Amino acid sequence: MTPEIRYCGECGRPSSPDELAHFGDHLVCQDCKNRYAQKLREGVAPAPFGAPQFQYAGFWIRVLASILDTMILMVVSYILQLAVWRPLLPASQVQPGMPPAEALRMILGAAGIASLVNMAIGCCYEAFFVARLGATPGKMALGLKVVRPDGGPVDLGRAFGRYFAKFLSAMILGIGYLMVAFDSEKRGLHDMICGTRVIKRSETISMNLS
Repeated sequence: MTPEIRYCGECGRPSSPDELAHFGDHLVCQDCKNRYAQKLREGVAPAPFGAPQFQYAGFWIRVLASILDTMILMVVSYILQLAVWRPLLPASQVQPGMPPAEALRMILGAAGIASLVNMAIGCCYEAFFVARLGATPGKMALGLKVVRPDGGPVDLGRAFGRYFAKFLSAMILGIGYLMVAFDSEKRGLHDMICGTRVIKRSETISMNLS
């Protein structure tokens, strides 16, 4: 029997069906697969039949969402520390005339505790909202959503990891955040590490045609 022959939709080279990658109804050979996938990411090639298309959130709208979340966290953190932590902090025990070294130790200890509390609040805040609702309140206010590359939800473990991956984006002089402005899918370093995307809810387009 003559083996079935198919042709690459990019270069036209004949190949057997097992050697071709399927992008919906579009068949691509192994030599063209990576180049075609890059064209899809950049929006140069049409999306495969049945695949979702997203409007990715750009740099400045994500900055604004981050500012809104920071303001919310500042209020929550201040109220919590004022009501619960401040009476317990070592700084409240600093007395006039205390040796400078001991006073400094207490103040630094208080600052350390406050930083850990703020980190815990921020981590739980982001992980809870991203895992349960798909976005933090700041992102929801601007119609944004954090998703997996296929549009699926982000689980709790990945949401926690994404929060801590943001520290890497900030540690390299903020370059991890600036990458959003230049990446074809508007990904920051933390998005690349955790396999997430930030999209505009109102611009999500379903390609499931009837």
